[in-house]
Amino acid sequence: MCRTLNFTYKQTYFCSVSSEYIIKVHFCEVKRRLNGMSCPVSMELSPPPPGLEAEYATLFTPDSLHFLHELISTFNEEVDQILRLRVSRKAHLDLSGDLPNFLESTSPIRRDPAWKVLPVPRRLQKRHVDVGDLAPCDTQRFIKALQSPAQGIQVDFDDGNCPTYYNQIHSIHNVVKAVYSRFHDVPHISQAPVLMLRPRAWNMMEHNMMVEGKETPGPLFDFGLLMFHCGKKLFEHESGPFFYLSKVESFMEARLWNKIFVWTQQKLGLPLGSIKATVLIENVLAAFEMEEILYELQDHSAGLNCGIWDYSASFVHKFGHRQAFLLPDRSKYVNMEKRFLRSYMDLLVQTCHRRGALATGGMAALLLPQDPLSDSHQRVLASVTRLKLLEISAGVDGFMVYDLNLIEPMQQLFKLHTDGDNQLHQLRPDLTVTPDDLLSMPSGGVTLYGLRHNIAVGVLFINAWLSGKGHFFYRGQVEDSATAEISRSQVWQWIHHQTQLEDDSRVVSRRLVVDLTKQLMMELSAVSHSVRTKQRLHTAADMFLEVVLKRHFPEFITTYLNQDHTFLSSQNAGQVQTLDSDIERPKL
Repeated sequence: MCRTLNFTYKQTYFCSVSSEYIIKVHFCEVKRRLNGMSCPVSMELSPPPPGLEAEYATLFTPDSLHFLHELISTFNEEVDQILRLRVSRKAHLDLSGDLPNFLESTSPIRRDPAWKVLPVPRRLQKRHVDVGDLAPCDTQRFIKALQSPAQGIQVDFDDGNCPTYYNQIHSIHNVVKAVYSRFHDVPHISQAPVLMLRPRAWNMMEHNMMVEGKETPGPLFDFGLLMFHCGKKLFEHESGPFFYLSKVESFMEARLWNKIFVWTQQKLGLPLGSIKATVLIENVLAAFEMEEILYELQDHSAGLNCGIWDYSASFVHKFGHRQAFLLPDRSKYVNMEKRFLRSYMDLLVQTCHRRGALATGGMAALLLPQDPLSDSHQRVLASVTRLKLLEISAGVDGFMVYDLNLIEPMQQLFKLHTDGDNQLHQLRPDLTVTPDDLLSMPSGGVTLYGLRHNIAVGVLFINAWLSGKGHFFYRGQVEDSATAEISRSQVWQWIHHQTQLEDDSRVVSRRLVVDLTKQLMMELSAVSHSVRTKQRLHTAADMFLEVVLKRHFPEFITTYLNQDHTFLSSQNAGQVQTLDSDIERPKL
């Protein structure tokens, strides 16, 4: 039984093999006294990235490190278990040929009409429009969002963020500054849009911290620091702590998060149920367990969220080798009006409202042209309006936009087409969604335009990551890891099944994809202004081809990149630092 836990600090220096730089690793050693005997329990933390020494010192105090060590060591093994469960379920599906269904073992939960989630706090009752994909390392955009009339901000450490050590420390420190009102001309945290904090998903590791000989799960690193520094303050001002939970695949993962919430609240002296979380249903398997996910998080649920591209990409990961699940060109044949996506959204809304939980939709990625009188501005606004009215008519209680200029027009839609702060009264009792509805692939083929577009998005996303950015702008909209996932997933699947193009019956083959990637490189190189930029683009193209030409489908592109030597070495060499002044932002 552990009696005391004492920290001692020392600095150790290690020279890397490279002659170009020296890695300095800061060791925080924990001594655990066990029955009077001292035995070492290691917690290893890399030193601060250049320029963030003060922020690092603010975040990594003796008390916060003690808290992080306890949190991570308590749940490390359970994180490994849920990751192994994912592998096991995928292997079962592959070996058996089975398809997912609603679980028989949990049918009593679904049949019981009595249980509900706890009501959400006042500030979460109205979730009409949140700002999405906001990586808080972009200080200027973060401040603009805090000053905006949005109901909330998806403070994103996942899809829209590149998780360099620099970005993580800078981002978490910026959240601390917002919570403690340290930004000029920004409303008090009780008056600003609510912060919906989105830690990394379970597939992401934090390479710069090791606890007891293991790399730290990225979400525990993010969640732990955010809760330790901001949890009590947010609760005192009735403004949190609120979270988004990414890429949850099963109710067992929701159960783990609930245990983490309960443990954290006890450690920090917060009442049970203080933490509220919206689970993003981004995986087809989770769509069959939505009621169970809400049930596991009853005291801590802020509802469920439905998107389009991560969810669609999950079909390729789980069933992409099966011809029956060939997903057609997303640019032409995949949208929320298709049966499998509309059924998923309808079931999510019905499930949430039946249990007293809020249901939110995905993010509008289109960017409004700057001239409000232009035809292009009106076309984009009309397109976003049509798609978001579809979600409102389905009963969603809110959704996200990237462009801050879309906040008020979208809020006006809710004002015109709904009554009150939410649509919890829309129970949709006559709706029935079957497994066939959820698994019905849309008809359609593959176009040359769609193939080129997917290649471009995949390459440019990897290029953005190598630049320290988690999203980029392309052809009038924002692209992030979700669109990169569906893009590279489709290219892999089309090659795998030797799909023919609609345009000229050519087969999507290795040669064709390589040739189109070379053409893209010629076009991008022509507008690149430096040798380094061109080199980085060619590296990104090589990495993209490596991913889409593999025999077996890599589960997440972000996991793949986060473990890649090119990305990791660029961090160590200090090449990947997203300074505010470096962020390309043609539109805030």
